[in-house]
Amino acid sequence: MDLFSRSWTALRAAVAELPDEDFERPSGCRGWLVRDLVCHLVIDAQDVLITLVTPADAEPTVNAATYWQLVEPPTGEDPLDALIPRLAAAYGEPRWLKFHLDDVGSAAGRAAELADPAVRVSTRDEVLTAGDYLSAYVLEWTLHHLDLIAHLPSAAQPPAETLAAARAALEQITGTPFPASFSDQDALLVGTGRRTPTGAEQAALGDLAAKLPFVLG
Repeated sequence: MDLFSRSWTALRAAVAELPDEDFERPSGCRGWLVRDLVCHLVIDAQDVLITLVTPADAEPTVNAATYWQLVEPPTGEDPLDALIPRLAAAYGEPRWLKFHLDDVGSAAGRAAELADPAVRVSTRDEVLTAGDYLSAYVLEWTLHHLDLIAHLPSAAQPPAETLAAARAALEQITGTPFPASFSDQDALLVGTGRRTPTGAEQAALGDLAAKLPFVLG
């Protein structure tokens, strides 16, 4: 629960500090500008709010790790993926995107702090505890923080503790540890296909290189 708050607070702060011109730069999400990614974060925040007020009586069907599934890389044909850039463009000025993310994002953060981690909630036709749901989102926030700053070298980095937690989550989801020589950030970027491994990294990966990237959905 604490890592959720740290990762989400750091991500929202990084967005709030961006100058307007950075919203037109590419993000680490292929085909999306920074403004498109921020629009996606608004929808993510809405999903958190909806899920935390959608109680379930059934036994959990997934946990923080099994909530994520390994999927095929996006083709660009998903209707929601195509909708995001149009929504982002409709905001016009970056300040309105910033305002909406701060407004909805702050509410999602407060809801997370108030949530009982043992309460069962439902989302995506699955049941899990609120604690597991929020833990799963540490990986989401951390990866998207890296996406946000992919081409913005002066922007704030994700907290070290959330990078470590996200790496551990990715390794648990995939059942694959990354070489100890990889930093947490490099393991996340290379492991999810956000960056091509260097020659030295390719050698360190060994047989694991053939399994990459791990795309989460």
